[in-house]
Parts: sequence; structure tokens; C-alpha cells
Amino acid sequence: MLRQMQKIRIFVILLIAPLLVAACSDDDSFSASRSNLLSLETDTVSMDTVFSKVPSSAKSFWVFNNSGDGLRISSVKLTKGNQTGFRVNVDGADMTDNGFVLTDLEVRKGDSIRVFVEVTTPENGIDDPQLVEDDLVFTLESGVQQKVNLRAWAWDAETISNLTVTSDMTISPGKPIIVYGGITVGEGATLIIRGGTTLYFHSGAGITVNGTLKCYGSEGNFVTLRGDRLDRMFDNLPYDMVSGQWNGITIGETSWDNEILYTDVHSAMNGIVINDSTFSPYYKLTMTNSIVHNNQGYCLSSRNAAVTVLNCQITNALEDCVYIQGGHVTINNTTMAQFYRFDSERGVALRFSSKTDGPLYQLVVANSIVTGYADDQLMGDIDSIGGNYAFDHCILCTPEVSDSMLTNIIFESPDSAVAQEKNFVLIDEDNYICDFRLDSLSKAVNGANTATSSTIELTGRKRDELPDIGCYEFYK
Repeated sequence: MLRQMQKIRIFVILLIAPLLVAACSDDDSFSASRSNLLSLETDTVSMDTVFSKVPSSAKSFWVFNNSGDGLRISSVKLTKGNQTGFRVNVDGADMTDNGFVLTDLEVRKGDSIRVFVEVTTPENGIDDPQLVEDDLVFTLESGVQQKVNLRAWAWDAETISNLTVTSDMTISPGKPIIVYGGITVGEGATLIIRGGTTLYFHSGAGITVNGTLKCYGSEGNFVTLRGDRLDRMFDNLPYDMVSGQWNGITIGETSWDNEILYTDVHSAMNGIVINDSTFSPYYKLTMTNSIVHNNQGYCLSSRNAAVTVLNCQITNALEDCVYIQGGHVTINNTTMAQFYRFDSERGVALRFSSKTDGPLYQLVVANSIVTGYADDQLMGDIDSIGGNYAFDHCILCTPEVSDSMLTNIIFESPDSAVAQEKNFVLIDEDNYICDFRLDSLSKAVNGANTATSSTIELTGRKRDELPDIGCYEFYK
């Protein structure tokens, strides 16, 4: 029996030995020929613009061996070492931990390795973004060198962390300002933000106003409040166009006389929220020639507040673009449009109501557009409101009704050749781009009331003698 077992064992060994030899010879056949090269997925890795001293997101690329033989890589190195701030991981090995050089790597026939690249650039002392680049060089056993260029634009910025404004303060334009933790304007204090200033809010940061906020942009010199991500979620979608990047503006009970002029607030959780427990006739907010766009909650939500909105674009929100619960609100020459792209369960362009804890004393909407994807973009709790609302010379995407409080109204029909997104220059769903300037065929052109329309449009340009409905004037 023992002799039979030995014969079987010898037979098995003889059977698999050629297979093992063949396998080993295939896997371990390496070439040092100068004609055998790595196949690099790209020759350039371009990072998005990054703030100096702030880590970027990671990008990656593949290195394939399609040469027919195994290849040995003598070294992978960053030409400038630690001078540019690039960090590279090759096939799981961190170059930073190895003096920015890796040696003796192997890529077998038909195999591949993955390379990850990040960057944290040093300050450059210059206001404008500066090009930072390095070369990642693969040196093969044959002596052949192949390289991938690493590029990023580095932008020096100032930072604010958990700022509490206890006395009057002004923020003026200069370097970009990154806000961590948020800004709180204390009761009795005023924060002024001058035109040309851009605040980049980190995730979770925003402005809480218990005192007074004055955003004083001007024609061609807006204040911009946005998130701090400068990179892209997808090739066609910058994070700056993704909602929910920061917390927006919250106006508290003790805050009065806030002014937002020529200001762009976008891609926040909620753009602007006012939530007072009781109504006071003192004005909470005057917003003029401003944009509130693409927010994951509301663009503008006002409860029990006195608010004036003039020449504003308030567009695209997961909830409602504008939600008015009670108070005293005037809206004129404003475009409220609901084309939020990120969720089909979006709210409407304008919703208003009157409740016991939030009575609507007055809502006046004039020379304004209320439209969106759905066929009904205007929701009003009219049973409890009585006559405390009025719409005049407006385009309303809502079923036509007979109501004495609605005068000179253009009711949009989905079957109309010019309605909803057709009012505007561009609503590009695939690339998340919206241009709410008027199309030449829109019924908003020349449709405003000359007696009540503003004399300028959102950008500050003058309207003509036959002004248009909405925040933008059509110019030939």
C-alpha cells in the first residue's frame, strides 16, 4: 500500500510540475528591452485650483503593462521632491514616507498599478493663482524614463475660524477668505461686507445674524457667499454648482435692518432663513439686485418678518425657492424659478401661507416671474389669508383662476410655445447650467407695469421705456 501511495505521489508531481514551471516562467519573464514600455493612462494630472495650505481631493490614474513581458521599475520619483506639495501613492506605497522616491517595483505582464495624487501647496505670497507643477518620473530597468506631469493652480487665502463679531466690523476685498466654523454677528453689532469680497465657507459653516448684516456689493462688483470646494464632483459638475456646500445665512429674532445688495448667495443648505416667533413692523431684510440660487433647503424662507425683495433672482431649491409664512412682504421685478436638478421631489417657486402663529398681514408681488418644471409653481393658503395678498403684472405658472387679487396676469400653459424653461436663455439639465436672462420670445418682454417697475435690472443696467417682467431686462 505504501509503495502504491508513493507511485501516486510521484505521478501527481510529474503531472503538475510542467504547469508550475510554465506558470513561473510566464510570471517571471522580465524584459529590459528599451522597446518595452509602460502604458500610462495619462501624461498629465491637472488638479483643480486649490487654496494654499489646504489639502486637495485625490486624483488617480492607472499604469498598465501591455508590453508582453514583465517590467521592472528601478525608481519612481518626484523631480522636485517636497518643494511643490504633491503627495503620491504608488501601488499602496506612500512616496512621502520614502523620501519622495520608490525603488524596485515590478509590473508583471498584463498587470497594472494605480497611482493616487494629492497636493497641499505652500503659500506663494501672490494674490492671483499661481501654477505649481512637478514631474512624476518612472525609470525602467532598461534606463528608459517615462513621466507624468502634475499640475495645480495654487491660490493664497486668508482664513476665519469661529468668528464672533461683537462690535462693528468691515470685511473688504482682497485675498479669498475661507470660513471655518462660521461667523456669528452678535446682538448690537454690524458686519459690513464690501463689494468684490468672496467668502468661501467650509462645510457646516455659515453666517448667523443676531445683530445686523450689510452686504454692500455694487454694479459689476458683487459680494459672493459660497462653499469652499474648488474641485469637481464630475467632469461637468463643479462642487460650486452642487447644493448643500455650506449653511447659508440665518437671521435671528434680535436682528433688524439687514441689507443684501448686489450679492450672490449660492449652493448652501438654506440660502437665507428668517424665523421669528412674532411679527414686528421693523424691517428684517431688504434684498436688492441679488441672487440666491441652488440650495438644498429653501432659497429664501421668511416667517413673521417684514421683507422687501427687488430685482432679485431666487432660483432652484430642494424645498421652495421662496416660502413666506406670515409677515409683511413686498416682491417686485423678481424671478422665482424652480428648476432644481438634484431631486425630482422639489418644492415650488413660491409658497405663501397665513397661520395662527404666522398671520400674513400683506404680500404684494409685482412684475415678477413664478415658474418651474411643474405645471403649478404657486401655492397659497388663500382660505385663511383673506385679501392680504396681491399679484400684478406677473407671469404665473399655475392653473388660471378668477381672483380679484390677481390683476394683469399671464398664466402659463404647459402647451404654450413659450412657457416655463422657454422663458430663459438656457436651462441645461445635463450640465446643470441655468441662465435666467430672458429669451427674446418670452412674454415677460415689455410686460411689466411702467408705473411700478424698477428703473434698473439685476445687473444694474437701465431698463427701457417698456420694462420687462422679472429681474432681467431683455437687450437686443
